[in-house]
Amino acid sequence: MTNPYAPPRASVRDVADPSALTAPADRATRLGAAILDGIILMAMVYTPLILVAIVGGAAARATGETGPNAILLVGGVVTLVGFTVWCWLTIRYMRRNGQSIAKKIVGIKVIRTDGSPASLGRVFWLRNVVNGLISIVPLYGLVDALFIFQDSRRCLHDKIADTIVVKA
Repeated sequence: MTNPYAPPRASVRDVADPSALTAPADRATRLGAAILDGIILMAMVYTPLILVAIVGGAAARATGETGPNAILLVGGVVTLVGFTVWCWLTIRYMRRNGQSIAKKIVGIKVIRTDGSPASLGRVFWLRNVVNGLISIVPLYGLVDALFIFQDSRRCLHDKIADTIVVKA
């Protein structure tokens, strides 16, 4: 005879296993990853452009050429190639494991609050685009960043996207 007061024994498949969640990422690690992402973007996109401009400018002065057309074309192509490679790497890592290039380097990743993987669309649209649009409001960026000091270590953009950054 079964006990009518016993808890249900049904298997629930739509809820992630809470033991799969790891600890939230440290505040300093998240800050370091954000700074490192900016440095990587700058190195892959802007540094080649600056080098082309410097070398092209020096070559133009040496030859006496006054038109910057070739320099601008080469600089534009180099910048476009660097930006394309940066986008490809970022999308690849984000789709694979919820990590940007720097998050992969420092060992943290973005997941949903229920422990499931965060989709590329959720990360792109909610964490970046919507957050970017809201940042038109003065001081929003500061308020967003200060939310990291809550016990949950979730910024406003994390709350908007229903995500959390955890150790990978």
